[in-house]
Amino acid sequence: MNRRKLLTMVPAAAALLSLRSKAAPIPASAATQAGFAISVQCWSLKEFTLFEAIEKAASAGATGVEIFPGQKLSPEDDTKLGPDMADDKIQALKAHLEKNKIAAVNFGVTGIDKDEAKARPVFEFAKKLGLYGVTTESLGSLDTLEKLAKEYDVKVCFHNHPKPTALWNPDTIWNAIKDRHENIGFCADLGHWATSGLDPLEVIKKIAPRVRSFHMKDREIVGKPSRDRPFGTGVIDNFAILDEVRKHGFAGNVTIEYEFNWKNNVTEIAQCVGYLRAYSATRKG
Repeated sequence: MNRRKLLTMVPAAAALLSLRSKAAPIPASAATQAGFAISVQCWSLKEFTLFEAIEKAASAGATGVEIFPGQKLSPEDDTKLGPDMADDKIQALKAHLEKNKIAAVNFGVTGIDKDEAKARPVFEFAKKLGLYGVTTESLGSLDTLEKLAKEYDVKVCFHNHPKPTALWNPDTIWNAIKDRHENIGFCADLGHWATSGLDPLEVIKKIAPRVRSFHMKDREIVGKPSRDRPFGTGVIDNFAILDEVRKHGFAGNVTIEYEFNWKNNVTEIAQCVGYLRAYSATRKG
């Protein structure tokens, strides 16, 4: 199966020299044999601080995390994560990520203003952390987001919540972004599509060329709200979904978002990591 060569194969030192004004691609250390990163959305671990969430994600076997705004930094530090963090706090976060051998790959879901001066700090924050992308639902800011996505070489990933929210229908995002710069795409939240009565695989078949990241879930049923399940134990065919996006060169982050058993879900998250590693082992190359 043909797919584009990963930017993550660029050595870190060369990337720093060539992308001084830009954020970094997903690091090679976080990429699987199938060409994507396995990450955990820290929202899955919102009952804990960010430092604790990083530790738990690493213990589950993930090599990446997607961070979200407002999470307390650590048990000893009440600083809330966001673009307004002081540089010393960002350095502390980077050190904790390195200590746990895990990479921050994405930031969101976050609102981004259409005013460029107000939007730019989000992209500066992404640059400082070396993020692959930012996740948002601010479709009204698309012109600004496209400009900054090109300037910083950061993916802007539009996320969907269920009905009746503004972006529940994938056609809304697709029609807005289909002719935009390649850095503009979807953060495909499969569980929310299932809740809205959409078959996630059928949606992916229509939008696969524009999928830049996932909030991957498995669910008990399609058509109404149901609890998240460890991957492979529900009704969403995540293997087929990954096959579909890889036809189009997908090399982003597959983020596990597990919104159940909030205080004791690391075992379930680890099952999801195992599922993705099994997929990677059978689809490498």
